[in-house]
Amino acid sequence: MDYKDQIKAGWVYTDIVKDHFKNPRNIWKKDDDFQPDGEGEVGAISCGDQMKIGIKVKDGKITKLKWKTYGCASAIASTSMISEMAVGMTLKDAYEISANDITNELGSLPDNKLHCSVLGDDALRTAIDDYLFKHNMDNPYNKNALRKICKCKDITNRDVKDLHDQLGVSTLEDLQQITNYGTVCGSCKEEMAAELAKVLAEDPDYVAPEN
Repeated sequence: MDYKDQIKAGWVYTDIVKDHFKNPRNIWKKDDDFQPDGEGEVGAISCGDQMKIGIKVKDGKITKLKWKTYGCASAIASTSMISEMAVGMTLKDAYEISANDITNELGSLPDNKLHCSVLGDDALRTAIDDYLFKHNMDNPYNKNALRKICKCKDITNRDVKDLHDQLGVSTLEDLQQITNYGTVCGSCKEEMAAELAKVLAEDPDYVAPEN
């Protein structure tokens, strides 16, 4: 049964989501003898989801990831999924995992769950930041990391650049029409305008229209 058929049947989650919700992997239990090298905790007050991730690191790679989550099925499934995705990755590759990457691995999630439930990528980056800080190491990853601008629609700084480079998007009106950014809480509008202006300024071939 594909995702559309599941919706018609009254279930909005894919089989992969249901599996990770019912059988979550790598949960951080109270009685676990797990001492993480780095920890990251994030939460979305708007819908009550919170999560904590701990990582073990060796030779620049994540060897173990444990997590705790308070939240809905989407939050549990997405954090379970990232706990499998990240193990074995270099810190650089793990730092670049996005909410879209997690959602794609799950098959899909309802749109209204993306902004408040898929927080594992943020928690993982925070855990990596914590690991590097605790070990007095430079953090080269956060300089070029994906930055989520519109959390409600899961639009990142890379999305803005890609839409300009590939489709020639150069106005906020066109950007909003394609992505629907700013149509939920609206708090991202100022940052989105600044990001588009930055992308246009860095494009040597862009010519601003005459007033």
